[in-house]
Amino acid sequence: MKNQSIQVLGSGCPTCKQLFETTKKIAKELNIDTEIEYITDISKMIEMGVMSSPVLAINGNPVLTGGGHSDDKIKEKLSETLSDNKEENDDSDTDYCNCSCDGKC
Repeated sequence: MKNQSIQVLGSGCPTCKQLFETTKKIAKELNIDTEIEYITDISKMIEMGVMSSPVLAINGNPVLTGGGHSDDKIKEKLSETLSDNKEENDDSDTDYCNCSCDGKC
């Protein structure tokens, strides 16, 4: 399995901190043994091409942006993105984008 990274990026506001805490809680529930970083350096968001915060990024790719996401949505993104990355040889015919566009880019 590849090394996984999970990051929450934001300005340090309550919404950003809430996403960080919720992400840690859900990762623990899913038995994801990966450190979750909290990054307040806005230039990192800009490098990712994201202009709204907070950002949930997995392996350097934004998967959720903005606030107000339910626990279920966060769980879904962690589960699907990390399980997609576990598959070394993906035989599917479709390319899946791991950014916040939901596969539309």
